[in-house]
Amino acid sequence: MSRLIYEFGPYRLEPEQFRLECNGRRLSLRPRLMDLLLEFVAHSQQVLTKDHLLNKVWPDTAVEENNLTVSVTELRKIIGKESIETLSGRGYRFALEVRMIVDSQRAPASTPPEAAQTPSGPPVGALPLHSPLYIARDTDDEFHGAIARRDSFVLVKGARQVGKTSLLARGLQRAREAGATVLLTDFQHLTADAFTNTEKLLLTLGELIANSLDLEARPHQSWNNFASPTSNFERYLRREVLPAIKPPLVWGMDEVDRVFHYPYANDIFGLFRSWHNLRALDPEGPWQRLTAAMVYATEAQLFITDLNQSPFNVGTRLSLEDFNCGQVAELNRCHGSPLSNAEVEEYFALVGGNPYLVQLGFYAMANRGLTLAALQAQSDLEEGLFDDHLHRMLLALEEGGSDLCEAVRNILRGQPGLTVSDFYRLRSAGVLTGNSAQNAKPRCELYANYLKKQLL
Repeated sequence: MSRLIYEFGPYRLEPEQFRLECNGRRLSLRPRLMDLLLEFVAHSQQVLTKDHLLNKVWPDTAVEENNLTVSVTELRKIIGKESIETLSGRGYRFALEVRMIVDSQRAPASTPPEAAQTPSGPPVGALPLHSPLYIARDTDDEFHGAIARRDSFVLVKGARQVGKTSLLARGLQRAREAGATVLLTDFQHLTADAFTNTEKLLLTLGELIANSLDLEARPHQSWNNFASPTSNFERYLRREVLPAIKPPLVWGMDEVDRVFHYPYANDIFGLFRSWHNLRALDPEGPWQRLTAAMVYATEAQLFITDLNQSPFNVGTRLSLEDFNCGQVAELNRCHGSPLSNAEVEEYFALVGGNPYLVQLGFYAMANRGLTLAALQAQSDLEEGLFDDHLHRMLLALEEGGSDLCEAVRNILRGQPGLTVSDFYRLRSAGVLTGNSAQNAKPRCELYANYLKKQLL
């Protein structure tokens, strides 16, 4: 079977596999960027107008010309500044010499056709944007809708490892494709020094924004020591950031609950809430174009003392839940159906819909030949497949204090009296599930079995 391959400089592009390599190393491109590169390469040395590229790459989406400009700049950073020429008033031209190869050989043994049906490694972190293993839930549609409406705040709450970051990544990508300017701040990646005080954190955020948008104006240049840090940051956004961009701005913030534990948390989230209020107070102002998408696990009310001054009760509030049995069955098919329909139900009873556990088990069954019976037999044992995950959960419980461990013991014994605070903390950590302290229970059968062995 023949395959069409393009080569230019050290790059090799395989359109059918949606694959770009540089000197044998695979490069990751988001889907629209790959589409743009394919259009350029297929028409090498030809002048392509902006309208042509917009119609080809974004055929079903109304986007602004700025979206194309940003994408061309991003592509130049990957394959070289000289690769794409800008012809004023005419469009763009792919300047590199392209060789087209028709390969009639079979794919090499290291990349068999079936490899595309199963993951190349165990599940770690967020799933890539085009991963076939991503399972959309109802929250996905709600999240995309809120971003498209340009809501002031879109809040996504969910337990650890439930897939919040993967959901956020897809929402931000869709916003890019619709023409929005997108910022992403992962609070988990900020150093401890950034959290020294309110001023240090806001200056750090301001610098990250300036770097991401290539702004010449930096927050420290206009910082007024006679004004509060929150006033300085608000003024920087209003005067320097929002006027510098024409499209809507979507600011994605992951792991924002890292801020909850600091004494200045009320100041930070009070500032965020003020942007929502300014939409009503200043309808002609720039705040209409700002949407903040915040992702977190810990219940805000455990740490934010004045919820009337925080964004956690405004905008669109969403909860990302575990997979249902039908979604686990869909993942089974994605992994080549290692389980029968009846076995899918047994597997769901063991791990519930915990996305991480579901994916990890399917990876082992599809790639290591592990049977469901073998997985069940060693599921809660030391050195078992889930041992690292279960051990980290137990350590987190112990670090939470003896009261938290005792609360879990009472749940396992079927004793009432779980406090609301302990319920929220345990649900946020992904240990318990339920809508209230009264109906709380271990998140899945695996957790119940393991915690009984460790705590009772």
